[in-house]
Amino acid sequence: MIETDTIQIDQIAELTSISAQTRSRRFFRRYFLAGIGGFIILFWLVIMLISPKIAPYSAVEVDVMNRLKPPSSAHWFGTDDLGRDVFSRVLMGSRISLPASFTVVLLAGIFGTLFGGIAAYARGRSEEIMMRIADVVLSFPPLILAMAIAAALGVGITNAIIAIFIVWWPKYARLSRSLVIVERSKEYVQAAQVIGFGPTRILLKHIFPNAIGPLIVLITLDLGNAIITFAGLSFLGLGVVPPHPEWGRMVADGRLLINQWWVSSFPGLAMFTVVMGFNFLGDGIRDWLDPKARKR
Repeated sequence: MIETDTIQIDQIAELTSISAQTRSRRFFRRYFLAGIGGFIILFWLVIMLISPKIAPYSAVEVDVMNRLKPPSSAHWFGTDDLGRDVFSRVLMGSRISLPASFTVVLLAGIFGTLFGGIAAYARGRSEEIMMRIADVVLSFPPLILAMAIAAALGVGITNAIIAIFIVWWPKYARLSRSLVIVERSKEYVQAAQVIGFGPTRILLKHIFPNAIGPLIVLITLDLGNAIITFAGLSFLGLGVVPPHPEWGRMVADGRLLINQWWVSSFPGLAMFTVVMGFNFLGDGIRDWLDPKARKR
């Protein structure tokens, strides 16, 4: 009898071990790309912080004697048409592209979320007016509207950020409104109203924390889109003022230098890696926050 119990315990332990290994392999497969994305983002954040110390050359100093040099041991990414080291400019460009994208998404996310949440909780005529304002902005093609606003405000990083912010906040407002509409009819909201909590407290401390998941996913995915949009404005001459290094502007500088492929290829590759990193990380966060996806 004792031997039978021992055998059963061993079998249960073996099944438990196999089940744990299966779950580990499933978790690794499901979030492998998210881990790669997180590593890429972490890598570029570190580069952004330490780039002034590790850049081998000045990012703005002109050296016409070394113009359009191909990649070599002296200049890993070559030099541009003014003799500036492309590797140093790519490193220093992260200090403009990444903070600009974070700023745009943070401002648009906070303002749009509050705007849509207040509209949904207010209901009635106030909701209609507020959401029609958002619809007016959404009716324009985003990039074209951003270009028009940036051109009206003038060239500069701050004006480009403002232009993208004006274009992007409505989609956060619409998502926030739909989430608040779902949450406002639930029992915990009704209980908070019975207790006597005010609308502001219910919205900020009860509804938003329960509806924040999809907003986090949208913010993560939008960080990559913000880099592309900001680079697009700089490419068109509406963003960063030369000679400050910015990836979109660097691609624009090399667009006519067909034989000198390195001038635009390396900043383009930097943008590609960051955008893919945010996309991988956003997809992983979406799967993690989705209970149905976790069960598969």
